[in-house]
Amino acid sequence: MLHTTIELREWRDDDAPAVLAVFQEPDMRAQAPWPVVTLKDAMGWIAAWSGVGHAFAVTLDGRVVGNVAVTGIDAHDTGWVSYWTAPEARGRGVAAVATAQLARWAFRERGLFRLELGHRIDNPASCRVATKAGFRPEGIERAKLSYDGVRYDVERHARLATDRP
Repeated sequence: MLHTTIELREWRDDDAPAVLAVFQEPDMRAQAPWPVVTLKDAMGWIAAWSGVGHAFAVTLDGRVVGNVAVTGIDAHDTGWVSYWTAPEARGRGVAAVATAQLARWAFRERGLFRLELGHRIDNPASCRVATKAGFRPEGIERAKLSYDGVRYDVERHARLATDRP
């Protein structure tokens, strides 16, 4: 990875152009709960995080290049982690660093004990992010996801507050 500064911060309305640009990428279009095709859609995506968990803009030298989030927090102090990065930030370790930062925040500030995430088994880059961020593989969930009529297996990973960083 290059010498850069990766930080997490709250999402802001003026981040909408960066969100809009990312969701125009073919591999990201299906990652939003609705099509993000206008600045208003992007602002809605940012606003939609309120009350469903906590999402952070990932910045690389001050520029928004991704998202990390923890949602689905339950009574067992378990949360679901998700992440994405813009194409220009991929392959540089940005997502792994940001996901590890999110985990530290979730354990220290939010008091969570267990964090889970999953990735399609045909996505080795996401698997590398998870393992580099300290998430251990726990098994395969067969045919869990369906996109365009095709079912995909998902590998589940988890990290505990008591795991070594």
